[in-house]
Amino acid sequence: MAIQYYERERVWKLDTKNTTYVIGEFDEEHFLGHIYYGKRLAAHDLGYVLGGQESGFLPSRNTKDRVNFMGTFAMEYPTHGLGGNREEALRIVDGNGHGTMQLQYISHEIYPGKKAIPGLPATFGTTADVETLEITAEDVLLHLKVILKYSVFEATDVVTRYVTIENCSEQTVTLTQVMSACIDMPNEQFDMITVHGNWAREGQIDRARIMHGTHSVESMCGKTSHDYQPFLAICSHNADQNRGEVYGLNMVYSGNFIARVTNSFPDQLRITMGIHPSDFRWILQPGDRFDTPEVVMTYTDCGIGQMTRNLHDQYRNHLIQGKYAHAKRPILLNNWEATYFDFDTQKLLRIAKQAAELGIEMLVVDDGWFGRRNDDNSSLGDWFVNEEKLPGGLKTLVDQVNALGLKFGLWFEPEMVSPDSDLYRAHPDYAIAVPGRRAGMARNQYVLDLGRSEVVECVYGMLKQVLSSANIEYVKWDMNRALCDLGSYGLPADRQGELLHRYVMGVYELQGRLLRDFPNLLLENCSSGGGRFDPGMLYYSPQIWTSDDTDGLERIQIQEGIAMIYPLSSMGAHVSDCPNHITGRTVPFETRGQVALAGTFGYELDVTRIPEADRNCIPSQVKMYHQYHELISEGDYYRLLSYSENHQVDAYMVVDKKREEALVSCIFVQNRPGDNSRRIKLQGLDPEKYYRIIGESREYSGEELMYIGLLADTPWAGGDYRGRLFHLQCR
Repeated sequence: MAIQYYERERVWKLDTKNTTYVIGEFDEEHFLGHIYYGKRLAAHDLGYVLGGQESGFLPSRNTKDRVNFMGTFAMEYPTHGLGGNREEALRIVDGNGHGTMQLQYISHEIYPGKKAIPGLPATFGTTADVETLEITAEDVLLHLKVILKYSVFEATDVVTRYVTIENCSEQTVTLTQVMSACIDMPNEQFDMITVHGNWAREGQIDRARIMHGTHSVESMCGKTSHDYQPFLAICSHNADQNRGEVYGLNMVYSGNFIARVTNSFPDQLRITMGIHPSDFRWILQPGDRFDTPEVVMTYTDCGIGQMTRNLHDQYRNHLIQGKYAHAKRPILLNNWEATYFDFDTQKLLRIAKQAAELGIEMLVVDDGWFGRRNDDNSSLGDWFVNEEKLPGGLKTLVDQVNALGLKFGLWFEPEMVSPDSDLYRAHPDYAIAVPGRRAGMARNQYVLDLGRSEVVECVYGMLKQVLSSANIEYVKWDMNRALCDLGSYGLPADRQGELLHRYVMGVYELQGRLLRDFPNLLLENCSSGGGRFDPGMLYYSPQIWTSDDTDGLERIQIQEGIAMIYPLSSMGAHVSDCPNHITGRTVPFETRGQVALAGTFGYELDVTRIPEADRNCIPSQVKMYHQYHELISEGDYYRLLSYSENHQVDAYMVVDKKREEALVSCIFVQNRPGDNSRRIKLQGLDPEKYYRIIGESREYSGEELMYIGLLADTPWAGGDYRGRLFHLQCR
């Protein structure tokens, strides 16, 4: 069993294949304490770790030092007002205006499987995959129950956590801060790893020593944002890809979040993760409940790379769902950088005909097909076809595209509305705004209040009508601005603090309904690139547009950071034209294809206008994608060299689960005279097996390739940004 309760010791022990998580009940007041999270243990009698076992030091008896105890005790889920100055997981305001709250253990339940979280995305599994523990604690004065929920995925070394708050009293309680997870542990010279960025610079990895004080990453713009991933890792100072302790936490949520690490004297860490308390207030009437988003946690003592592989396996098998969870995605061509707003049926068909001849499998029509949309100043919210551009409507175009042998996809931005639109003129109250204040625009658009059911119904009705009108097999769902002017015409004054969370749940409702009504649809999320690349979105869409920056060099760094957390199969990656539309840089077409191979693979260009030499490369790139797709999307990912660190070479590899096949990708960014060979040590192979590099006659043992290395010759004098692929197979 993955979860065991030891009644005499009052201890819960949660075991995965390689890790153990331990919770203890303490004192006659039934406090819940965090005991241990780390390498798997056989022992379970660990309550001594909580300290104070002698009756003289129990807080229920040593009342003169009760506040001191509360300030240092490793609470499993700390609440406000009991003492100490560390961050709490839960803050409330009761009917009397007070905020103090004390939880005590009431009961628990252990069961196979895992329940869904109402209205929220979450990991899932069968009764053979996962086991769940629910610990019910209560403030007996307020009659407020807090149910701590842990699910253990043994095979992936993952424990997930979330919390349900139930108001069992006869008075109203307001939640002002509700974290999904909290861990207390000693600071053993740990570093903190985060992933930050901005538009066109997503996925930048940052690592720093944890000093005293509070360190956090957060979003307060209504979505996860380009600024920070809802992720952090704590690792030993000497940890690298292959060794050292690493704790990784990632939040399954697409709205405001905060992930915080506090190091307080004497070097005690408290890690919390949850919905950002800024602009959050949630009223619980008697009988109401509130469920927090889920946090995914993994531990390893085998380095950052193993943390990555744990998360990849968890998300591939227990988060991404639907027809395309493990299926090959069609190679698509998106017309945005090919035409921008300037297109009509004939131009699109010329592109589609050439694309089909080259082996591309889908045409995606991006912004500009609807309303009176000829630039970004109008028509968002008017989801009906612009027949001046597309005479006869979508069905006429789609049927002709299908006749060429291509699938068809379409771009939407369903969460937005233009002030110059039929929808806004009819329903200005559908936009998020503070009455009487001049609302701020971004890209000349407002955000729809998707926390209101009537707005969700209106938007979904239009989407469904469009998608039912033709054979549309793919949707790119975009979201291009932050939320501000936080006011809802659909909420009373005392519930305005619920707007942001209700908005995110409205987005989830829309995408969930879309996939239920169109189960064969391939959905790709986007938010000005990677502004909402998070596990919550992956629950609905198996791929997310990683960045609007498709420059080959920039993408190396962006994709390294995103791939540290998320599977390669989830990263939208395209070959675009050069000079690149954002950076102006020119990277060889072959290299652009190799970089895009680390994702879903597609094209962002006009195939009728690119140089003939580039166009002639496309069939071989299409063949390359089909050959390596399964290995890249399902294999174990290993980071070998980081251009972000060495500024010369980038290299990664993927290895199939049987360790019989591998693909090594090397990009030589800077080609220096005299530096015409490089030995790269591979990872993840079987040291006792023998491998042949396709195209070469010599065989290598796995131990040779891992401990001596692969000789990856650079194309000396061939210029910068040159790539090589090495395909290894067992004999």
